[in-house]
Amino acid sequence: MDVSKTVTRMGFDLCYRVLGQGPTVVLIPSLGRGSGDFDVVAPLIASAGMQVLLPEPRGIEGSSPLQQTDTLSDMAADVAAIIEAESTRPAVVVGHAAGNWVARVLAHERPDLTRSVALFAAIITNVVPPHLSAAISKCHDLTLPDAERLALLKKIYFAPGADASVWLDGWWTDVSADQRRAARQTIDKAWIRVADRYPTLYLAAAQDVISPPPSLDALRDTIGPKACSVVINDAGHALLPEQPEQVAQALLDWITDLPSEPLNF
Repeated sequence: MDVSKTVTRMGFDLCYRVLGQGPTVVLIPSLGRGSGDFDVVAPLIASAGMQVLLPEPRGIEGSSPLQQTDTLSDMAADVAAIIEAESTRPAVVVGHAAGNWVARVLAHERPDLTRSVALFAAIITNVVPPHLSAAISKCHDLTLPDAERLALLKKIYFAPGADASVWLDGWWTDVSADQRRAARQTIDKAWIRVADRYPTLYLAAAQDVISPPPSLDALRDTIGPKACSVVINDAGHALLPEQPEQVAQALLDWITDLPSEPLNF
């Protein structure tokens, strides 16, 4: 059973949930979505002897909205404040889809809090192709008919035959816009090469049309030599609702093989 908590940073409330005890794993959700996306995955990780932290992004479930001038660094600092409130050890920082940018920025700016990094269905650069960005925006647009949004969800987020209707809900349109603005306002790009410093798992979805699985050489050329890759079959960019057990097991297997102490200093 998870415990809901709130911490304050610079006068802003940051809501989050905690499950389990042990080495810390932080799960950061995708663009405009909340921690509920991890509701099946998180207990599986906690049951393996981990402390799982589930931050609610700013503007979701009681967390204060992002400010006009905020960047990915501010979003990462929010997660850092939650780690500091709950753990005395560096964390495995996990980001799903657009959440991977926050995870990498956190690792870049707070090495004292980072043990390693995992990227789920992640765009490995910081650029989303315009035609995909437009389609993603329509999925977030709750004024469109469900049938139109469902067709788009099936096309760009889910593997063929998967039940995309599970993602008709759970979108925070204003939050999506705020997070995109924060990403555009982030000038420093050094965080992209997170695997120069940290062991980094790239968990790819085999049928992902937004972030097709890169070759290992291409992955390491872009994010650094300490990257490794695992591909989950029968999954698209959504990944978590499609193959939660496989996702949890792949992450746990990788964590088991990590050095007992962080190697980032």
